[in-house]
Amino acid sequence: MRVRTDFLSFSQPSISEKDIEAVVRVMRSKWLTTGRECVEFEREFAARVGCREAIAVASATGGLHLVLAALGIGPGDEVVTPSLTWVSTPNLVELAGATPVWVDVDRDNLMTTADRIEPLITSRTRAIIPVHYAGAPADVDPIRELAARRGIPLIEDAAHAVGAVYRGKSVGSAGTAVFSFHPIKNITTGEGGLIATDDAELAARVRRLKFHGLGADAFDRQMQGRKPQAEVIEPGYKYNLTDMAAALGRSQLERLDELNRRRSALAALYGERFAGVAEILPLAVPSWPHIHVWHLYIVRLNKPGLSRNEFMERLKRRNIGSGIHFLAAHTHAYYRGKAGPRPSLPDTEWNSERILSLPLFPGMGVEDVDDVVEAVKSALAGE
Repeated sequence: MRVRTDFLSFSQPSISEKDIEAVVRVMRSKWLTTGRECVEFEREFAARVGCREAIAVASATGGLHLVLAALGIGPGDEVVTPSLTWVSTPNLVELAGATPVWVDVDRDNLMTTADRIEPLITSRTRAIIPVHYAGAPADVDPIRELAARRGIPLIEDAAHAVGAVYRGKSVGSAGTAVFSFHPIKNITTGEGGLIATDDAELAARVRRLKFHGLGADAFDRQMQGRKPQAEVIEPGYKYNLTDMAAALGRSQLERLDELNRRRSALAALYGERFAGVAEILPLAVPSWPHIHVWHLYIVRLNKPGLSRNEFMERLKRRNIGSGIHFLAAHTHAYYRGKAGPRPSLPDTEWNSERILSLPLFPGMGVEDVDDVVEAVKSALAGE
């Protein structure tokens, strides 16, 4: 078999000359931090998604921290969330003094459901954080109904779901959702995130907390610079997004549909090429009406006697990169060491031991997909 001479990473940002020019324009303007670019990025994102409020922040992790803080989540509280997610979610819950309560996921689409969440709700439950996974939206209507019925805030982890559509509406158009613009995401600001919400009171507090708790942020919308009378309303953090990052985000947002269409086309090629390869199990596409944006192409390795780590190493030797999204959070050393019985999460653990992400980004060509598929088949055969 032919082995690539260059290494194909599992993800790369899609940066155009227009993106670069947008950042350079900001650098020449001499206003680098939070300013007009951030204001416009928030406005354009809100218009694109259909949310009432859009608040740009330095990272999705920072955004989630702000929402938890704005909701007053702290010691003695519980937050229901899947373990099959990035560790920032349980870490922030722990750092707030609260307790993550792990919920299992569907074995084939890796997303949780209302019927899995409801038995875990107690009098101490203060938030539910479902995860939209790999570019597909979770079935959130039943979860939203459950949360409303029990009076519990719902925070959608939409880090994987920029541009995804659920039952005819953009993810983030209702309720509260946190998006990520990390370099591997469908659009990037370098590092960055955004909170979309229809809760004006929550948005006002998040805006305050994101910049030291001041009554105005670094760039007041009515004037260039901070109002002289700005005072600390409550102690806050520093999670504001820079204008350089926002300019990149604005430029990328213009190409969101184009980039997502390319991802979908590549994912369709993978699906065709892997048909009949019994040892490779791609994630199931959800049955509910949706538009998938294919943030990741995740498969499960199902070949007895071949570990995932060895399989990934065989791919690497063939110049094919891969990733793991994710090792279940409750299996990390810190969470294993916590007192109490180990949670029963059979579908989470089955997937955590087998999942890996294959290369998927808009700059790939058909020949790249073919190289990945051939490398996968060769690695399975031990060649």
